[in-house]
Amino acid sequence: MSAAARISPARIAEMLRKELRQIFRDPQLYRILFIAPVVQLLMFGYAVSTDVRHTRTFVVDHAGDPASRRVVEALTAGGFFDVVGRSMRDADVVEELDHGRAVVALVIPPRFGADLAAGDASVQLLVDGTNSNVATVALGQAEGILSSLGVTLVPPTVAGTALTLPIELRDRAWYNPDLKSRDYNVPGVVGVLLFLVCMLLTALAVVRERELGTLEQLMVTPLLPLELVAGKALPFALIGLVDLVLVTLLAVLWFGVPLVGSPLLLLFATLLFLLPSLGLGLLISTTSKTQQEAFMASYLTLVPAILLSGFMFPVASMPPLFRALSLLNPLRHYLEIVRGIFLKGVGLPELWRAHLWLLALGVTFVGVAAARFQKRIG
Repeated sequence: MSAAARISPARIAEMLRKELRQIFRDPQLYRILFIAPVVQLLMFGYAVSTDVRHTRTFVVDHAGDPASRRVVEALTAGGFFDVVGRSMRDADVVEELDHGRAVVALVIPPRFGADLAAGDASVQLLVDGTNSNVATVALGQAEGILSSLGVTLVPPTVAGTALTLPIELRDRAWYNPDLKSRDYNVPGVVGVLLFLVCMLLTALAVVRERELGTLEQLMVTPLLPLELVAGKALPFALIGLVDLVLVTLLAVLWFGVPLVGSPLLLLFATLLFLLPSLGLGLLISTTSKTQQEAFMASYLTLVPAILLSGFMFPVASMPPLFRALSLLNPLRHYLEIVRGIFLKGVGLPELWRAHLWLLALGVTFVGVAAARFQKRIG
């Protein structure tokens, strides 16, 4: 009879019960498992934001007429720009930008009011490009405000001739109408937290048994190696599901992130995502002799996984080599699923490739980890 045929669900259940009892007996581990993810989601939910508001703006108004004042008021009315200084000298613009006291400088020419009445008004906008994201977003915001303001201020006639107004552009953002970065980032944080908890704690739990010498004691019991692996991994899978419920409720009820799609599909995708996450943790445990080594290996795995997942930078903007490497990253596929379910409400027909990748990576990582685990303890 093969080893797989002799696997006993009863022994796995007993191992699972023993692990859960040990986890809940440790108050410190209990706080790490259930309180830390909630605290981290609150921190990341507020701190991780690509929204650009209250940009420091320096104004040089050579016109000083009602039209120029209306332009400045329009820029500051929405909270996107804050005027931190004014001057009549162009040289002050360079000084303010060089010293970092301003990010944007608005220069209004002397004949601005007359040019606007003639339908040919322009202003100069200088942006500090040190932070390219802030510069790009601020430039787009300013251009939008100035463009709309120019349409409203241009008179209907010039010298008795009717003007043809420019084409009116009405843009609409689907799935995230208010363009809130929090609605995009918080679902991503959910995936990162689950990945961290499942991978790190699985690796540490197995290595801790080896350090304490109890792993060898477990191996002299009737437990098979695969049963031991399952008994070590399943508790953290259950904890991962509990964390999923906690952080999802927090994202929806506290941050107001819309959950448009199916919660059942989210649960199914999470079950698939737990496979490669736990498999990576087990794989790290087979290459580490101490908990310190396991922690460092988990950290060195987590950082590239986040960078190649699309959590911070779009995968499409990466070089071809790194786009190909990101296919081996389970976090990339899970974030695609989570954001699709949360924001778009898409289903399995649109996300089947990401689910298939999670299943393939999970089977591969768990299989390799189980084979290495049996080899080391055999």
